[in-house]
Amino acid sequence: MIEKVENPGSEKFSPARKFGHLLRERIEKDPRFYLFSPDETTSNRLDEVFEVATRAWATKKEGFDLPESESGRVIELLSENTLFAVMIGHIMNGEQAMMTSYEAFFSVILSQIVQQIKFFKQSDNVPSRPKYPAVNLLSTSTCFRQDHNGFSHQSPVMISALLSIPSNKVNCLFPVDDVSVEKTFDFMLKSENVVNFTTFDKNDNPRWIDSYHAQFLFDNGGASVYRFASDNDPDVVLTAIGDIVTRETLFARDILKKDMPELKIRFVGINALSYNAIGTTDNKLNKNVFDEYFTKDKLIVANFHGYPETLKHILGQYTNEARISVHGFSEEGSTTTPFEMLALNHVSRFDIAMDVAEKFGRFDLKEKYLAEISKNHENALKTGLDLF
Repeated sequence: MIEKVENPGSEKFSPARKFGHLLRERIEKDPRFYLFSPDETTSNRLDEVFEVATRAWATKKEGFDLPESESGRVIELLSENTLFAVMIGHIMNGEQAMMTSYEAFFSVILSQIVQQIKFFKQSDNVPSRPKYPAVNLLSTSTCFRQDHNGFSHQSPVMISALLSIPSNKVNCLFPVDDVSVEKTFDFMLKSENVVNFTTFDKNDNPRWIDSYHAQFLFDNGGASVYRFASDNDPDVVLTAIGDIVTRETLFARDILKKDMPELKIRFVGINALSYNAIGTTDNKLNKNVFDEYFTKDKLIVANFHGYPETLKHILGQYTNEARISVHGFSEEGSTTTPFEMLALNHVSRFDIAMDVAEKFGRFDLKEKYLAEISKNHENALKTGLDLF
């Protein structure tokens, strides 16, 4: 329980490491809990589970192998289709489980997930049917941090696909930091008859909010004003969905406050999306609260982990799309540096700052921010490293 974050953004922790710790505790507590993973438990920084569980293995063991046994509860197999099918059998038996994969390859099992969603929808209408544990999916190694795998491994298409299903049986969750991961984990385990698709970066990222704030998001429609990064009566509202884009958006705010000190800015964080809504399936953001957070008429500049059109459609359910500018993954990728990936897709801190500056007529600042992006590009080509 983190009760207070003294200097938001000053310390960095790995959301995936935190999730791995929580998985370890759950596996230790619940002898029927299983983790399913293609072959990436360690690379996704979830390997703390091997301190209390072994990998399922029934053939010859080598000295370099991870802990293995025939009764192992970490099921690793390079076939998402098979893993998902086995996990569903486990869930249908009333037992909890989770499955992880690289973000780009979850779409391999989209049709299977859709069939399970259909089952949940029908099951709700049959009183004799029990409630089943949620289908909990952990999406890591994301589009903005595939530094060595390149364009083939960069795709958030699963988010768009799941959010387009009108059955209202999907929660797309975006914990903003390691503290948020703990509340997200609790939410996933308590959920029934839904699919939870949780996306986070496996690398170290800034810690922004405390445990109370993280819980508030789940209890109050999936959005909140970050007071430490907000002015009253704002001229512009910044918002972000996803850990990396939240970092970049908050850094953009710092840049703008330095270069345009007269500009009043509010930041609204969002941790969950569901069909046509901010928030979860059972706790969607109310239109009146949206107006309170985002105002009724000020410019909204959003930064999204997924495709921009997906978020713009959801925000358009609450307000006039003409006041919304959405940045997100625009299907540009390469084997390049982390900041270059952000700049390629126009989600970097300078892209967000540039968007705001341009809309307020500060074209001099637009040129300044373009120069910063170009400077990093040249350095990345020369040294393979980012300046930011």
